[in-house]
Amino acid sequence: MIKVLFICHGNICRSTMAQFVLEDMVKKQGIADQFYIDSAATSTEEIGNPPHRGTVKKMRELKIPMREHYAVQLKKSDYGKYDYLIGMDEWNYRNMMRILKDDPDKKISLLLDYTGYPRSIADPWYTGNFDETYADVKEGCEAFLVYLRKHGVLK
Repeated sequence: MIKVLFICHGNICRSTMAQFVLEDMVKKQGIADQFYIDSAATSTEEIGNPPHRGTVKKMRELKIPMREHYAVQLKKSDYGKYDYLIGMDEWNYRNMMRILKDDPDKKISLLLDYTGYPRSIADPWYTGNFDETYADVKEGCEAFLVYLRKHGVLK
């Protein structure tokens, strides 16, 4: 089982979007049984809150299923539970390292690191642009699956 944890600042926009998008992709490819996918926040600001209405609207528009999710904070113990801890931007990365302390197994990355054009995914909480965020998340999730296949992690 490939265990993936997506991480952003509040766990209501980008990380939940990535969670739902990757869950949908692996289900459509018939490989969902090979994955456990979840998401978390680096901050405590949104703990207990559901996904942002902009994320919900975008997922509904695209007919991407969402399961019940309430924001949780990344814990140091998550490092041992997941194979991939994937942030959305440099601030997430810094905060992930602050919480996790170290990355001896090289599990921590940014989602768009898997693409040919590594960059941060803009936070739609500030930009209001959930379309752009979705395009980046989709690109990152597709590239992540290619990476897993290329490296023999995924058959």
